[in-house]
Amino acid sequence: MFSVNDILLNEFQFKKMNENILNWTIENVKNFLKDKIESKEILNAIIEHKIDGKTLLLINERDLYSLEAKYNILLGDLKKFSLIIHKLQSENRNCLVYLGLIDSQSNLINNLLNSNSQHRSTFQSHHHNILTERNHLHDIDISPPNSVDGSNSGKCFATCIQPEFFKTIVSLGYAFLVTWLTAFVMVVVHERVPDVKKYPPLPDIFLDNVPHISWAFFACEVTGAILFSVWVCVLIFHKYRMILLRRFFALGGTVFLLRCFTMLITSLSVPGSHLQCQSSDHKFDDGEDFNVFEMLVNRISRAYTIWSGLGMSIQGVRTCGDYMFSGHTVALTLLNFFITEYTPRNLYFLHTITWLLNMFGIFFILAAHEHYSIDVFIAFYISSRLFLYYHTLANNQALMSHDSTRTRIWFPLFSYFESCVEGIIPNEYNALGEIFMTLGGWLINLKDLCMLTARRIWLTQNQSRTESNKRQKRSQSQTTPKRINKISTNGNNDKIRRSMTNLSSALIDDTDRTVSTRKSVNCGPKKEN
Repeated sequence: MFSVNDILLNEFQFKKMNENILNWTIENVKNFLKDKIESKEILNAIIEHKIDGKTLLLINERDLYSLEAKYNILLGDLKKFSLIIHKLQSENRNCLVYLGLIDSQSNLINNLLNSNSQHRSTFQSHHHNILTERNHLHDIDISPPNSVDGSNSGKCFATCIQPEFFKTIVSLGYAFLVTWLTAFVMVVVHERVPDVKKYPPLPDIFLDNVPHISWAFFACEVTGAILFSVWVCVLIFHKYRMILLRRFFALGGTVFLLRCFTMLITSLSVPGSHLQCQSSDHKFDDGEDFNVFEMLVNRISRAYTIWSGLGMSIQGVRTCGDYMFSGHTVALTLLNFFITEYTPRNLYFLHTITWLLNMFGIFFILAAHEHYSIDVFIAFYISSRLFLYYHTLANNQALMSHDSTRTRIWFPLFSYFESCVEGIIPNEYNALGEIFMTLGGWLINLKDLCMLTARRIWLTQNQSRTESNKRQKRSQSQTTPKRINKISTNGNNDKIRRSMTNLSSALIDDTDRTVSTRKSVNCGPKKEN
């Protein structure tokens, strides 16, 4: 039956559906069938038996023949109704998993059938007698879902696919960090490359029998550029491009992270005498002028040169020591497998071209004597096996949910990125008009986001300004009475001073007058004598 993780996973996927048939009411079912079936008997049966969306998914062949016997439904209308139900069951397969009618992918569960088997003896018509001889597994006849390319081959493909932009951004960040780490490790292993005079090239079956071709490595990178251009075109037109990008970044980052360890553990000698490989001048030596910071800065600058040039010689990047295993082979193999996986199976010409480019690219790597044969072989094997294992688990939720705890421990990135994908990603493509409409929608959303952020910033600034103005008004209102008191005290002091000066001036005038009168009195009698 189901484990707890299966039930939780299916419930999570069920809650993320936008328009679920399980939420249909009786009126929704009637309106849905009204445009597809002209039989009034079927519509009346829908209303009389209270058939909603969940009940519509549970209708089986036995129920159809019981309706035919009761309402005298014509055979043509009955078959049309049956086809509609089968199509709904196929398109809403995840709902059947959620209800417990099928197990994860395609195994039918006949609990409902066993509970209803005791009522078979009540059916007396010819059609019911025929159905009693059938196997219980045919009572709920779910038509097989379409394959990746749209043909009914029994392959289960995902029905509720969400783009999940945040997970794609996380995978991009993971690939970004791994590429930077790879560039830095390439700088370190270049410093540890063995001396050609002391350690000559190792014996190799292919390199010893194939002469060196000077232009072969350039041709290898040209084939890689062609494959990358085809892959970009697939991403542009594919309907589920975000999931493709997420898987591409996850797989590429994981393989190159493994490559960092294999390069750093063992340093192989230079595979060809034509390669002029010298150790870097910035090493941790025992010299007197030992500055770790300067050497680290030099290494980071060299790593940036490698990272910005994508490690390609046509970009002016030349490295040595990064032999186990070949990064060019990894890129060619992953591009080839992703193109063949996410393009229709009937594009035989395109798939043949991509495989030829992959094989010729590997041949050009060996013909240029840039890698040993073991480097190329291990790179191809690891890249192809990891791609196949990842997609096998992603396309079969039963394998992933069988032991989900172990899967989360050993494959944490896979468990996170593929938690909401319940089957094979169908190869559906958008037209140019749809792509432009999608880009227009993104631009409009970006414009709305910018406007909202600008409005929020403006509102916060205005709010801060109003708060500062209120504070200033409060401070001014608190300081004005003090100023008034100071002004009043100063005015009173001035009045006192003025009154005192006036009083003093009056006293001086009075004294002067008294003195003058006294002098006049004294002078009068003397003149008489």
